[in-house]
Amino acid sequence: MRTNRLPPWIRATLPTATSEAKIRSNTYGKGLATVCTEARCPNRGDCAAQGTATFLILGDKCTRNCRFCAVDHSTAPAPPRPEEPELVAAAVASLGLRYAVVTSVTRDDLPDGGASIFAETIGAIRRNSPDVHIEVLIPDFRGSKSALETVVKARPDIINHNLETVPRLYSRLRPQASYERSLELLRGVRDCDPEIFTKSGIMVGAGETREEISALVEDLVETGCRVLTIGQYLQPTPRHHPVIRYLPPREFQELKKSALETGVQIVAAAPLVRSSYKAREIFAQLKNATRPASAPES
Repeated sequence: MRTNRLPPWIRATLPTATSEAKIRSNTYGKGLATVCTEARCPNRGDCAAQGTATFLILGDKCTRNCRFCAVDHSTAPAPPRPEEPELVAAAVASLGLRYAVVTSVTRDDLPDGGASIFAETIGAIRRNSPDVHIEVLIPDFRGSKSALETVVKARPDIINHNLETVPRLYSRLRPQASYERSLELLRGVRDCDPEIFTKSGIMVGAGETREEISALVEDLVETGCRVLTIGQYLQPTPRHHPVIRYLPPREFQELKKSALETGVQIVAAAPLVRSSYKAREIFAQLKNATRPASAPES
């Protein structure tokens, strides 16, 4: 059964004019983009009020065309801007961030998938703001081990790579991606540098079953992944994949409990949870955790 009607438990916070203006002046006003805006994240109001944003590097056009994502698609996006890493670092400093999240569109047109720009951005932030913790949400780099090693050697605090959905739905939702390739990337981080935390996220309500989610979590645990975010899939536009089901908050708590029991260390699960939401709080919890614990709820 498909549905487009939002249930009462899904409520997004609209950004205030002041908070959104501050974020925009330090990002779009300086030629940068945020995934918060480009992907139409429902939490951008809440995050803007806290003075946080997830920087989107390598432009705002993605070479892939996933059926769940609102980011614009292009087969020939503009070349990377050499000044972008320093612009991001300056924005992090100007916003007074203590925790920076950097992600990108997928750039299959680039030889290294943009890995060198990720590394340069991490380095620029470290030079400008040495006390800031850095999380990167990276694409799969088409399975390139050398590209992954480039990012790992830059030593971000967390490397996040989202599985997004269960393997059966990849051909429908992520036809240019590979479930196994994404698992291999997460394993690769562990093999390159086991001190770097790994994280992944999935969306639910796109047609997956509970049994398929359980199998996915088992696969994630095998890779050494420490953090999992689970949120409700929301259809960006009518041309995107429809929402099959809206899960009530109770079911998110059940998914969270099951994932913790399977071996994930920290789980954030709620309808509006997204991969970068409350990232700083989750990182602090991860650093201080001595036993499996749950993450803050949205």
